[in-house]
Amino acid sequence: MNSKKIVFMGTPVFAVPVLEMLINEYGVDLVITQPDKKVGRKKVLTPPPVKEVALNHNIKVLQPEKLSKDEDVYQELVTLNPDIIITAAYGQLVPQKILDIPKYKCINVHGSLLPKLRGGAPIQYSILEDHKETGITIMYMEKKLDAGDMISKASVEIKDEDNFMSLHDKLSILGRNLLQETLPKIFSGDINPIKQVEEESTFASNITREDEKIDWNKKSRDIFNQIRAFDPFPGAFTYLDGTILKIWKSEVSNYEVKENSINGEIINQDNNSLYVKCGNSTALKITELQLAGKNRVTVKNFLSNKKNYVGKILGEINE
Repeated sequence: MNSKKIVFMGTPVFAVPVLEMLINEYGVDLVITQPDKKVGRKKVLTPPPVKEVALNHNIKVLQPEKLSKDEDVYQELVTLNPDIIITAAYGQLVPQKILDIPKYKCINVHGSLLPKLRGGAPIQYSILEDHKETGITIMYMEKKLDAGDMISKASVEIKDEDNFMSLHDKLSILGRNLLQETLPKIFSGDINPIKQVEEESTFASNITREDEKIDWNKKSRDIFNQIRAFDPFPGAFTYLDGTILKIWKSEVSNYEVKENSINGEIINQDNNSLYVKCGNSTALKITELQLAGKNRVTVKNFLSNKKNYVGKILGEINE
């Protein structure tokens, strides 16, 4: 076991493989994560996945509401004097006074090929923006968001079959493997950090409710990307007869669109699919959906009510 003192900061499932690798290969002295949150309809207070892993290995966990204002956490870090602090999807900005503590500095495992897609939702935006590849960047942290010098990178192809979860899982493992390969080089000094080109930076800000709403004036490819970027959560939504309708699975269709149809109009249905007119006379084939208060189902099951939805207009017009 390596004798380095390591502090890990992370919160969601994405960070778990990274933490487990560090525990197994180096040992982790302290974990800092977000506070427990109320989850689900019953609002059950639930610990972050990273906390559960840490406690299972008898590692001390701190959960500051706001890291930048928590003097106790800062003093604990000063006392511990870690060799390195490693973050992966922690969810808070790390203040400069903490960045200055470790001998080997603070590094971050970020889910994009920086300087593209800085910010909190890089996986979703890589799909939303129809990127053909994304990846992991391990970088030094600085006060400015995701702007530090890059230490190493690894890429992965984004396929049309990918949704948020499948790409999330690929990147989570890729991040673990890249960190496993990179850490010994950091400790030995066998690295050549590269500055980010600021002019090439783009941003992936946290997803809002407005981002989830489908605009049927967009091309079918854009809506297809939106749907898979938010699968399995939070889901891309529209309205059907005033009721929220989440769309989970779709395909870009070559169905011929009539000139007099309206964007958002259901222009055809068969046993397994609904076809919706989108912008630029494109069509989207919907195969899985969910009405508010109902289960997520295939269109085949949805159409078991024998209703004809052709001519219905999806979107806010029906609120």
